Amino acid sequence: MTERSPNTGMAMQAWSGFGPVQEYWLDAWQRSILFLDVLRQRGNVIHAHNARAVPNVLSFTPEVLLDGRCFERPVNYGLVRIVPPPGVSVDPTKRPFIVFDPRAGHGPGIGGMKHDSEIGVALQAGHPCYFVGFLPDPVAGQTVEDVCRAEAVFVEAVAARHPASDGKPVLIGNCQAGWQIMMMAAMRPDLAGPIMLAGTPLSYWAGVHGRNPMRYLGGVLGGTWLTALTGDLGHGIFDGAHLVANFESLDPANTLWNKQYNVYAKVDTEAPRYLEFETWFGSPVLLNAQEMQWIADNLFVGNRLASSALHASDGVRLDLRNIRSPIVVFCSWGDNITPPQQALGWITDLYAEDSDIVANGQTIVYTMHHSIGHLGIFVSGKVAIKEHGEFASCMDMIDLMPPGLYEAVITEVSADMANPELIHGRYLFRLEARSLADIRALGGNDAEDDLRFAAAARLSEVNLGLYRTLAAPAIRALVTEPAAEAMRALHPNRLSTALFSDQNPLMQPLPALAESVRAARQPVSPNNPLLGMEQAVSSWITTWLDAYGAARDMLTEHLFLTTYGAPVLQAALGLGIDQPLANRTIERDLVREATEARRRAELETRFEAGGLAEATIRALIYIRLPERSADERGFVAAQAIRQMRPPGQRLSLPRLKELFSEQFLFLRLDPERAVGAIPALLARDPAQRQAAHALVRRLAGAAGDLTPEGTQRLARIEAIFGGAEQALPKGEMASA
Repeated sequence: MTERSPNTGMAMQAWSGFGPVQEYWLDAWQRSILFLDVLRQRGNVIHAHNARAVPNVLSFTPEVLLDGRCFERPVNYGLVRIVPPPGVSVDPTKRPFIVFDPRAGHGPGIGGMKHDSEIGVALQAGHPCYFVGFLPDPVAGQTVEDVCRAEAVFVEAVAARHPASDGKPVLIGNCQAGWQIMMMAAMRPDLAGPIMLAGTPLSYWAGVHGRNPMRYLGGVLGGTWLTALTGDLGHGIFDGAHLVANFESLDPANTLWNKQYNVYAKVDTEAPRYLEFETWFGSPVLLNAQEMQWIADNLFVGNRLASSALHASDGVRLDLRNIRSPIVVFCSWGDNITPPQQALGWITDLYAEDSDIVANGQTIVYTMHHSIGHLGIFVSGKVAIKEHGEFASCMDMIDLMPPGLYEAVITEVSADMANPELIHGRYLFRLEARSLADIRALGGNDAEDDLRFAAAARLSEVNLGLYRTLAAPAIRALVTEPAAEAMRALHPNRLSTALFSDQNPLMQPLPALAESVRAARQPVSPNNPLLGMEQAVSSWITTWLDAYGAARDMLTEHLFLTTYGAPVLQAALGLGIDQPLANRTIERDLVREATEARRRAELETRFEAGGLAEATIRALIYIRLPERSADERGFVAAQAIRQMRPPGQRLSLPRLKELFSEQFLFLRLDPERAVGAIPALLARDPAQRQAAHALVRRLAGAAGDLTPEGTQRLARIEAIFGGAEQALPKGEMASA
């Protein structure tokens, strides 16, 4: 630190002795210098970050395993193993976690940027962790499908490294990475364990009037021809800085004022947090123009993923109903980029009835935070400790759940909870059964809204075709690589960073000046009236910018609804209100229906197949069904079922999952027949039967008191277990 000269100290003391006005202006001047120095540090940090060979913001040590650039279809993605930090050990028998970060403008590493992060909590839970990241520059010619196939290779490699694991790898996809791994899982449903989608949009048209303006952007701009123009101006490269700018434009108050003012107001303490976040947020990456065009055409405007209208290059339809893994959706009411309707609307797009989810064998779990923003879903330490921590600890429980729709409810442990010794940590994780009506109650489009979005998608195709025919050839001929690079450097997001850095000669005197200010720092007192006025002005600016943003969004929505709701435009585009929309009518899959029919026929012949484990699981599910919920206490206790057999014959977690799913289907198909068949499943050994009886009694109450109906069912099951020998056929009684 630079030593303060006596003259400087005496001058500042004299200046501060003139009262509140002088005190405030001295502080304001000092804060201004320090704020400029923070901006200078930001520019330097981002410049140094981008100069790295593999820039990322991981706070954990990575060990490179696979480089996607070496694949047959090369991509700029890679797989790394996260080296556990000192004091943290992982259990090789626990399923590995793989975190996929979004390539949506920003660079990789946000899923492990802090100790309390998705990676951090998984490591603390003892799971081996892996990370899929990417380089800032794409490989020439790579496509979205190439990336999906590379990710399948990564998942296969991780699974092969953990043959002793009691389950397939857990995949965590943040934002854009979420829909990417869903596409991969639809192509390769055999690979993944539970899939967690954090802030992932899958139903891009979904939302409610007055709250979700970003979904209108493509239509208001006339479709994706601007995406094509941007890619051509980039000489075949789409600059991720444009995506970052789109995100920032959603909240003008934060982008134009609050983020900077917060640093200025708390300049003595806020700099480290600000610089850490800006290292990631201020370092945009690049995409191939064809990648971005595919995303804009098929997802943002076309909305073809949730409607199963996408096909891989080999002709395979990307149907999300093909995914066999449990799907966990984490969204938030405070997310203005991926609102809950866009995160969950795909469920009602794919399924018309609750029974369809069960018949298809899919387990879907969702949870909604009440306020956290989009980035907070992956960045917030509090969210990592609570939500991500609980999901990491209870992923095996989710994998064990029978098919259906559930909401995850996470509550603090209270003193009066039953069996607290079965609860991990401070929170109780509970899954409550939900229906499609609960998803529809979140709000969504009506038929007229869907027709408007379909019109926007159709007009986008027209405008894109006109652009490619009339303008694209000339623009591509005129734009050179140096010109494209210059335009990227002049993007406002990059230019502002470079101007406030040591690359700008005008910033050279600032470090020494900032050091002298720090040496003589005299913060203003909290009760200074001018500080109060400053805060009031800041609040007024925020209010004005919020009002501007709301008015802009209202105008955008009105323009979209009015333009694309015009019957003349819809008719000109070949649409009409009496025509069913292709994207809203999911095609029947006769192969899937035939498979389901065979499965039902097979179940009809196997009600009495199995043994003690099947009887115990069927009895427990029957008892707990009226509760319509399950929590981690019951899951921990249910692990005792795996101990019913000798060590060499104990059930694996995948086999236990299969048994739970099968016994649930028996009870769903014919409850009375399923319960009536339990005696035929019970062991002939009275000691084993007695042990199973005691186990059922203990597990039935692990999650707390039963409802009256549950109590009646328990009594019925106890009577069956106690009198099982009378229910056996005479021949079997003799052999027993």
